[in-house]
Amino acid sequence: MKELEFLPGTVLRFGDVVITDTVVFTWTVMAFISIASFFIARRFSLVPSPLQEAVEALFESIKNLIEETLDVDAWDVIPLLGTLWIFIGASNLIGLVPGLKTPTADINTTFAFAVISYISIHFYGIKYQGVKGYISHYTEPSVILLPFHLLADVTRIIALAIRLFGNMLSGEMVAAILLVISGFLVPVPMALLHVIIGIVQAYIFGALTLAFISGGIVMKHNKKQ
Repeated sequence: MKELEFLPGTVLRFGDVVITDTVVFTWTVMAFISIASFFIARRFSLVPSPLQEAVEALFESIKNLIEETLDVDAWDVIPLLGTLWIFIGASNLIGLVPGLKTPTADINTTFAFAVISYISIHFYGIKYQGVKGYISHYTEPSVILLPFHLLADVTRIIALAIRLFGNMLSGEMVAAILLVISGFLVPVPMALLHVIIGIVQAYIFGALTLAFISGGIVMKHNKKQ
């Protein structure tokens, strides 16, 4: 029986610099999205094609969700969250292509996404509250709670990373095990389930980031009332 490998494998090595298959497949996703966006955008017209309608529907869904959640200009957040949703969703689904591996089944990738999410929370909090106003919430209602607020920030980024990593890795493992045991017939329903899980996990990650950003922005408005 062939051994199943889930740890990132080394593709190239330049001295102490190691390029893993996770990096290769992540850049593959980036290239695919960039090329697809270029060709899709070139074909936009006043009479939309089915593909253009699907892209516009996806964009409208992202825009409407952000507008319903935030009470500030949604366009400040759309580029970040839209990119996160699309990029994570594509990363989750690329493993369905034979010979390719899901980058989000690597804890390093999900932590990178979590760090981006974490930085964006503070970025928008400082943008709308100012440095002093935003930092002050760490000492409310008492400075004694400062360590607990900082600990909550750390656990938040860990939870975001592990949730996405755990769900995608488990899906990869189950599909691989069924493929070894049962051949190519049984994994077909698992592939459909993998699509659903991949889309849902991308949505959850973006939605949690949106909720955290909203929480930081709302503090400003609560203080004014």
